[in-house]
Amino acid sequence: MMAASASLMGSVPQVCCYSATAGGIGDEGCSRSRLNLIIPPPRPSPSCPPFPKIGANIPSRSLLFSPPRWSSRGFGRSASSRKKYNLWNSFTSKFDERLARATLVEKRKSFCCLRLHPRGRTGSNIFTSRVFPDKSAFHLSRHSLENSLVKQVYVPRAAVGPDEPHAASTAWPEGILDKQSSHSLDLEIERTELESFLSTELPSHPKLYRGQLRNGLRYLILPNKVPPNRFEAHMELHVGSIDEEDDEQGIAHMIEHVAFLGSKKREKLLGTGARSNAYTDFHHTVFHIHSPTCTKDSEGDLLPSVLDALNEIAFHPKFLTSRVEKERRAILSELQMMNTIEYRVDCQLLQHLHSENKLSKRFPIGLEEQIKKWDADKIRKFHERWYFPANATLYIVGDIDNIPKTVYHIEAVFGQTGMENETAATPNPSAFGAMANFLVPKLAVGLAGNLSQDRSAVSTERSQILKKERHATRPPVKHNWSISGNNENTKPPQIFQHELLQNFSINMFCKIPVNKVCTYGDLRNVLMKRIFLSALHFRINTRYKSSNPPFTSIELDHSDSGREGCTVTTLTVNAEPNNWQSAIKVAVQEVRRLKEFGVTKGELARYMDALLKDSEQLAAMIDSVPSVDNLDFIMESDALGHTVMDQRQGHESLVAVAGTVTLEEVNSVGAEVLEFISDFGNPSAPLPAAIVACVPKKFHVDRIGETDFRITPDEITTAICAGLEEPVEPEPELEVPKELISSSQLQELLLQHRPSFIPTSPEVNDAKVYDKETAITQLRLSNGIPVNYKISRNEARGGVMRLIVGGGRAAEMPDSRGAVVLGVRTLSEGGRVGNFSREQVELFCVNHLINCSLESTEEFICMEFRFTLRDNGMRAAFQLLHMVLEHSVWLDDAFDRARQLYLSYYRSIPKSLERSTAHKLMLAMLNGDERFVEPTPQSLENLTLESVRDAVMNQFVGDNMEVSIVGDFSEEDIESCILDYLGTVSARRGFDTTRGFNPIRFQPYPSVLQSQQVFLKDTDERACAYIAGPAPNRWGFTADGEDLFETVRNISANYDEQLLDESPLDRNEEQKSLQGRFHSHPLFFAITMGLLAEIINSRLFTTVRDSLGLTYDVSFELNLFDRLNLGWYVISVTSTPGKVYKAVDACKNVLRGLHTNKIVQRELDRAKRTLLMRHEAETKSNAYWLGLLAHLQAASVPRKDISCIKDLTSLYEAASIADIYLAYEQLKIDENSLYSCIGVAGTQAGEEISGSLEEDESTEGLNGVIPLGRGLSTMTRPTT
Repeated sequence: MMAASASLMGSVPQVCCYSATAGGIGDEGCSRSRLNLIIPPPRPSPSCPPFPKIGANIPSRSLLFSPPRWSSRGFGRSASSRKKYNLWNSFTSKFDERLARATLVEKRKSFCCLRLHPRGRTGSNIFTSRVFPDKSAFHLSRHSLENSLVKQVYVPRAAVGPDEPHAASTAWPEGILDKQSSHSLDLEIERTELESFLSTELPSHPKLYRGQLRNGLRYLILPNKVPPNRFEAHMELHVGSIDEEDDEQGIAHMIEHVAFLGSKKREKLLGTGARSNAYTDFHHTVFHIHSPTCTKDSEGDLLPSVLDALNEIAFHPKFLTSRVEKERRAILSELQMMNTIEYRVDCQLLQHLHSENKLSKRFPIGLEEQIKKWDADKIRKFHERWYFPANATLYIVGDIDNIPKTVYHIEAVFGQTGMENETAATPNPSAFGAMANFLVPKLAVGLAGNLSQDRSAVSTERSQILKKERHATRPPVKHNWSISGNNENTKPPQIFQHELLQNFSINMFCKIPVNKVCTYGDLRNVLMKRIFLSALHFRINTRYKSSNPPFTSIELDHSDSGREGCTVTTLTVNAEPNNWQSAIKVAVQEVRRLKEFGVTKGELARYMDALLKDSEQLAAMIDSVPSVDNLDFIMESDALGHTVMDQRQGHESLVAVAGTVTLEEVNSVGAEVLEFISDFGNPSAPLPAAIVACVPKKFHVDRIGETDFRITPDEITTAICAGLEEPVEPEPELEVPKELISSSQLQELLLQHRPSFIPTSPEVNDAKVYDKETAITQLRLSNGIPVNYKISRNEARGGVMRLIVGGGRAAEMPDSRGAVVLGVRTLSEGGRVGNFSREQVELFCVNHLINCSLESTEEFICMEFRFTLRDNGMRAAFQLLHMVLEHSVWLDDAFDRARQLYLSYYRSIPKSLERSTAHKLMLAMLNGDERFVEPTPQSLENLTLESVRDAVMNQFVGDNMEVSIVGDFSEEDIESCILDYLGTVSARRGFDTTRGFNPIRFQPYPSVLQSQQVFLKDTDERACAYIAGPAPNRWGFTADGEDLFETVRNISANYDEQLLDESPLDRNEEQKSLQGRFHSHPLFFAITMGLLAEIINSRLFTTVRDSLGLTYDVSFELNLFDRLNLGWYVISVTSTPGKVYKAVDACKNVLRGLHTNKIVQRELDRAKRTLLMRHEAETKSNAYWLGLLAHLQAASVPRKDISCIKDLTSLYEAASIADIYLAYEQLKIDENSLYSCIGVAGTQAGEEISGSLEEDESTEGLNGVIPLGRGLSTMTRPTT
């Protein structure tokens, strides 16, 4: 689906709740976060500096489907929508989020390329003839770029009705083509016809059904087949923190907690495989349930039960004193957990941006002193005031074919709610005040089939029988808009200075009303802005990469925010404190350059073509978009008043307006967006809504140490003005390669190497091994590179590819610690291959819509590509991979930048409570092994460009590499690419895959380091803790060299009875055979450990959070390696300083209590359902299959074979409680093996942490970078 406009909500606060899963509680992101029009740069991983990428920064997956957010970063994402930092899976460099975890929504958000730094691009050749390719039947007359007028255009209209799913007509009325070819119309007629076309309304989604009950409850239904047999049901109450009185700050969030976790009907769904969660933002409270349509145990439809649970949660909660007290404790813990320096920066930004209204002081999490006071009666009164059907909207999206039946269930469950003993009152259409257009979905569009008249009649009738009208007392949110000539409210730059800040950051804001996207003209404006700002992003992030820039990043974000009720443009500059003035000058100078000279013809052609290709790709994937992504999009589009279209309609509409766009108009529309910066200080220019600098109190100076950082508002203004005075010149056109390897070069390579396929192993004679059940093909090239591929139709015309190289950081020798991680970063910083510059490589990727990421982990180096099969996209991706393997360019300045980034990142650790606590525990548990933490300054200073290059490239050896590809390609095409570009890679040998790495050992016990503490000086109190211990690897090997399968083979037949009293079951021969095979299967420990983790997580939530009230967030995670013979588990818990020690003891008791408090079959069944449903849903993703294919032919992971994929489902089913205890026995949880570290922040702490990282090394270099934005404070976190 797509809203004509673009922009998912954004940075506004949202407070979220819990994620109840079938196996207990799982972390689930909140449902609404802004999507980006332009690819945001990757955020820093918890253990390394942010890694750049090579790639197309343009399409964030369709201008329409992902509502536009023009951004070169993603700061608007809320805290709850971000994945929580995983400090355990990646204590090494991560180029970006692992592709295996990517979902379709992520692909929509960012479709770029080999990212080598803030998402640069890699694009196309210079376009000449067909700048706007004709991709559909919209044959608009093509005038030159300078001519904005078009001939008469037939605008297709979408048919309405569920039986005609994609009925936008592509046929031309008789005579239209003749009229279009006529050149007799004069200019005025053409102008009139263009204006008429642009004023035409966009088509509405043909399958989206809208209705309203007599009690005022609005509902929307959208059938969607992905994932199959599941659906999303979200109940949105139009009430949030903005509706709270001065003594009610946080009460909407409190109600969300109490109503959600107090629902007995919701609890009954836990055994069905349903997941549920909730969140609160400025204007909304949303309860959502992700559920199967039915269960194996019952024949009935689960929809009525899900709706019944939502009805109880939203409209009939029980405000029991016991539940109120439990949630009060949880919220107070949540408040402290959220109160990181990043959250406080977000609050500062919002407070200054919205200083004129309540948004600046109504953060959804609330105020601690008030949360402590409310009783159940106070909470109930707020609920009675706002929580009623006429103030709510129900969204249902999923595998639902029978809409009349769904409507019947909605009416049966909700029809009488709110109708009890009430008299009608005619609703005031403007009752929502100024925010109505942003908050209330439209009712009159998209009604389906014969039901539309009935629903419309009900909508008319309902105004006579409402329980109560929507409140006219809702306070309107008034904004001081940044408009020309409005100089009455000039604000000086604001400065937020804090000891926990490490880098300099400044944000310049511009605030304007949201422009609804409902017509072709509106869509055209969105397209032009996106092209303009894409050019700016690319220029900034490539121009300065050939030398050390004065900034860390410069980002421009232009996005609509449904939560804030406005459109915000933000220029964000991050820099080292000693370079802040130069960084501001560069940012302002580049904005001025673009504003004054505009984009070039080449840039217009390049980004227009890429946007159309991306839109076309998304339209082809219309049947592959998950329900939750479609639902999120509808909710946001309705909140903003944008027209909702499906992917095909969106692409057709985009093509229709593309031919009318001119260079002059793009530059004119784009210049308006930048005026608040480029014309700063000019009386006629729009005033910035706010300028906010977030700065450290001290910063590091080479050879001097820590120095006070001083800055004034006048100095900030002077730096901005200095950038306005810098000379600027027009942007030169770039020559972009059509290919990286020419046909003649390829022929030479083929003649030189003569690639062929050879048998995959000595035991196999065939050169191709094909498994019919999984459709997986295994090959091996004559240069030794093994290749796996799977042809998949899951994602139309799309594909993914991953190169895995064995070794990673574990291969670093004692005298070269950090060499691999620094080498990978150096390679990505440089971005050059062969004779092609970084800019050319990035634009090559833009043209072909290639997204490539590079990362180093503890045991591998990985390179991942996402590509389309349009315009030779797959062949282009293979060319890039070949060039990286054969012709990488290693640059001194790239090495210097990479090293400075790691020095900076290391120094930032003491300013983060979570990172410093985890860092200290990892060093203790792994006996100080630096390969699993950040490299120290001393290690970094010992490295050279040659040493890091050798450390990386020596691992790129034929049989030490493995390539896997999944996509919608043909057998002939994929094997041709494999032979041409992988087969012609030099057959290098030399990296010994069997050599013993420097031994990795856990700290010998007993040790004084097993229980440690970290103290951090801070203005506010917070606490966190980590508990960790040894575990085997995924394949049953331990750090002591033990093969645990020997233990499994020696288990007696009566092991079940010896361990626990399991319900007696009569097992047939097939079950016994399956159980026997399971015990000897290579995945035995991976399966049982996964199930064990689900069970422990559920118990931790139930005990530590819910029963004892010691934490808001607690989790158990396993890190099981594939190549290394070890693993570990970790429990992460947040709390208050007064409760954190009790929380740690409670977590240990749960971990050790599985023998005294036996696992029961119900717990195991829930865990199985959770993991199996997750597996079933993920098999629709190419990226997930890529993960399954990994290591299939890797010599360093000998136990993995095709059975690990084929038998996965049956292995989960075969697992018994006794098997789970076998896995449990392998976790080292005794006092001699368990490690813990507690971190406490407050005014009385700080001495220990500040010296803990610096006593062994002198640290010199740059200051670290903490990502800043106004997203963390905009909504609450998931409650569970």
